Amino acid sequence: MSRLNYQASRFLISAPTLAKCPPDDGAEVAFAGRSNAGKSSAINALTRQKALARTSKTPGRTQLINFFTLGDDSGHRLVDLPGYGYAKVPEQVKLEWQRHLSDYLRRRGSLRGLVLVMDVRHPLTEFDQTLLGWADEAGMPVHILLTKADKLKSGAAKSALQQVRLRLREWEDLVSIQLFSALKKQGLEEVHERLDQWLLEPKEG
Repeated sequence: MSRLNYQASRFLISAPTLAKCPPDDGAEVAFAGRSNAGKSSAINALTRQKALARTSKTPGRTQLINFFTLGDDSGHRLVDLPGYGYAKVPEQVKLEWQRHLSDYLRRRGSLRGLVLVMDVRHPLTEFDQTLLGWADEAGMPVHILLTKADKLKSGAAKSALQQVRLRLREWEDLVSIQLFSALKKQGLEEVHERLDQWLLEPKEG
């Protein structure tokens, strides 16, 4: 049972840059992922809301850092980072997104962890590995959701999970991984436990 009320999540603000983000206090967890990996659907499933995070037929529409509070509790926040790697936008715009993402991950003091969303059928893209590199530099823990697990048979999904674990073995002190399906509501409890842990435990150091 979650200790925080994720169902009460509501939109707070959208910020184009780190400087426009809300005050850097309290605790927040950010969600990142390739634009077509199911990030918005995962956030909606975790909060049991149909449209908290916008899902778009055109991947890559989200170009802002979107903040959500857990009800009136602005001390605990979920953050939807811009989707990356798929959007049909100019290269210069992509590079600008990457710079803002990097700034946010490295310099945001209230950030306690990163949920990295990957399609279970296409994990560890170049951008996923870039994000893992940024997280590693920042000493930021990462929880990977292998989404759309319902698209594979159980054995194939477990095999994919094992393969990703093997490939990230060198980061096992920083990275945890699970299967997830927004459609089937698979893996919600495990994510809620991880979010509770990050948002409620005192910050180290």
